[in-house]
Parts: sequence; C-alpha cells; structure tokens
Amino acid sequence: MLKRFYPDEYADSTYEIDFNKLYEEGYRGVIFDIDNTLVPHGAPADERSKDFIGRLKALGYHIILLSNNKEPRVKGFNDAVGTEYIYKAGKPSVGNYLKAMERMSTTKENTLFVGDQIFTDVWGANRAGIRTYLVKPIHPKEEIQIVLKRYLEKIVLFFYLRNSRKKEKPRERSKK
Repeated sequence: MLKRFYPDEYADSTYEIDFNKLYEEGYRGVIFDIDNTLVPHGAPADERSKDFIGRLKALGYHIILLSNNKEPRVKGFNDAVGTEYIYKAGKPSVGNYLKAMERMSTTKENTLFVGDQIFTDVWGANRAGIRTYLVKPIHPKEEIQIVLKRYLEKIVLFFYLRNSRKKEKPRERSKK
C-alpha cells in the first residue's frame, strides 16, 4: 500500500542529481516544485537556483514549475529563473502534471519530477507515470500543515529506505 508513495529516486538535494546523465538517458523535461526543492520555503530565487535552471536549459531541458502556491509566489520565482509555471496546481491531482508535459512537448517516458513532499509531489507524479525524485527539504521552516504531513512522511520513508536496502543487498552479493 505504501509503495504508491515511494519515489523512484531519493536524493539529498536537487542540486546533487546528475542531470547530465539523465539527459544522456533521453530525459528532456523536468517538472520542479519550488519551495524546499529549489529554495527554502517562501524564499525568492537565489543565484544558485538561477544558475542551475540556466544550466539545465542550456543542456536542452524543457522546464516547468508546478506549485500549489498562489500565482504571486510562483510568478515571482519564475520571473527570476525564466521558465514556465503552473500555480495552484492541486497536487497530487494528475491533471496539471499532464498539462505541464503538454506545455513542454514531452511524454511521461522522457519527463522527470523533482519535489520534496511525498503526499503531494511524489504521489501525483507517480500517478501521472513520471519518474520521480524526492529530495530532502532545504530548510526546516515550513507551514504548519506541511509540518504535520512530515510526520506521516517519516513512516513512508522508513519503509521506502528499508525496502531499498533489501533490494541493494542481493546485487552486492552477486558481485562478489
């Protein structure tokens, strides 16, 4: 039952994901959450996020921001990084993930999603059939409703990590 919430990959940070390798594998679109994925919750785009988005666009990626926030927050961030966005996305509803792919002219086979929340970001992208990356939140400051969800996320992450370790052990043994 919990597997529907599991990400395909789990990373310490968005900025540590090997997007060069993913591009070589054929991925062409990236859907990003903003808050605690690219910058701390509510923070404006910083130099790191601007440079990062610029590098991905230079590689050839199509990028769109998908946020449950209101337009002023999302537009303000987007104006600084210069990509596309969808606000009030209603994640985990699948509709705006599909709309994002349509706007990027990508498919579920060549699109990635990167976000920091299991029950909105990852679950919605999984339901849309997109490869998912869950990243650790950048900063602990969050709205109360997110703080409460983090307790439940810890349970899912516990089983995800335990399950991931079990899968890795047989591979390690077969190498010896």
